[in-house]
Amino acid sequence: MQLVKTSRDSILRPLQIVSGIVERRQTLPILANILIRKQGDDVSFLSTDTEIQITTHAQVGGDSDEGATTVAARKLLDILRSLPESADVTLTLANKKMTVQAGKARFSLQTLAAEDFPTVAPAENYGTKLVLPQKTLRNLFNMVHFAMAQQDIRYYLNGLLLIVDGKSVIAVATDGHRLAFCQAATEQDCPRQEVIIPRKTILELQRLLEESDQPIQIDISGNQIKLGFGDTELVSKLVEGKFPDYGRVMPKGYKNNFTIDRDTLLRALQRAAIMTSDKFKGVRCIVAPGSLKISSTNADQEEAVEELEIDYGGDSIDIGFNVSYLLDVLNNIKSEQINIALGDANSSALLSVPDNPDFRYVVMPMRI
Repeated sequence: MQLVKTSRDSILRPLQIVSGIVERRQTLPILANILIRKQGDDVSFLSTDTEIQITTHAQVGGDSDEGATTVAARKLLDILRSLPESADVTLTLANKKMTVQAGKARFSLQTLAAEDFPTVAPAENYGTKLVLPQKTLRNLFNMVHFAMAQQDIRYYLNGLLLIVDGKSVIAVATDGHRLAFCQAATEQDCPRQEVIIPRKTILELQRLLEESDQPIQIDISGNQIKLGFGDTELVSKLVEGKFPDYGRVMPKGYKNNFTIDRDTLLRALQRAAIMTSDKFKGVRCIVAPGSLKISSTNADQEEAVEELEIDYGGDSIDIGFNVSYLLDVLNNIKSEQINIALGDANSSALLSVPDNPDFRYVVMPMRI
């Protein structure tokens, strides 16, 4: 049976969409495969790790038969990438093997039965339904994703809190040492619902979503989220657990604050970070009227010191931070200016953007 007959690029794109979640090492061998299902002219490509499932569709020729099989995702992707861009590709299925042919090049791949492929069952009832422009959701994730925890024993931190509330959509991420918050307005009015989306799902969506006004349909149930955009659908399980109360973490009423050029501060911190070690990433910041002094030292008695002029007339504050937490936020926001509000040496700092009141970033101090 001829599954596909098309140009290399026409089949490469859907394969790249679905192969991102396929792990190289699998407990179930079939999870290293993708499910290819043909129904007339439509061919669907599906991958899953049993927590996340991605499906996309393409019109990629072939004959009019119907059929399905699974084949190793990475091998098929590597073969297609290695072919010339102008190549015409044919995928045929016979005797439990898939043949990939392009010109005089021919590859034979083992397949596993489609009926053995463990797909994720859709939720019975999606209570919350929401439509946003892709770029809105992509921006929300981009503004907070770096604050997600990685492999934290508090599993609910290894993800992103998404809140739908009235005409607002809010994204929050924290690893217990810093917290990022961003919100966007929507034209729909939805009842409040809070869900925690796994870290892997967020990173995959950042890869797939485009900076466009094309809509994305979001359906949320008690334990699952489904996102549909273009010819692609992503279904993900949600993280169970109680996310920390971000409202209590957000500092209020700080009178010591200043605005500084983002790029100037970023470069100064990058230079200070050179003198930190892998185990200790602390930098010392001394804020005084008119100046911000940044310094760092290491176990070899080496030191970096830099002083920046700032428009500031508040209290003198000597405070330490993990420089990685500051670099993360400065690298991710695109604004020219950043505002920093401080309480005292033992209080969290609040970073915000003058031209974006919907974003806030809280970072805890560290002892230097």
